[in-house]
Amino acid sequence: MRIYDLKQREVINIRDGSRIGYVSDIIVDCEEGSVSKLIVPCATKLFGILAAEQEYHIPWEKVKQIGDDVLLVDCDCSKLLVNCE
Repeated sequence: MRIYDLKQREVINIRDGSRIGYVSDIIVDCEEGSVSKLIVPCATKLFGILAAEQEYHIPWEKVKQIGDDVLLVDCDCSKLLVNCE
């Protein structure tokens, strides 16, 4: 699978069925040579105007299933939300 293929899939949380968003980037562990986290931008108020830029950093271990159109994850999204740098 290519990184581009991951970016075409919507991320859905199986805990509550919520749509988190689409993968925008990944973080790779260079020592291990594997994906460590998926980055999914957070939907902000007014298209990013007057709101802090935030994104979800979803550990690869939280990915439970990769389908043709979606990635299913099992996580507490409130703990994975970070401010963009």
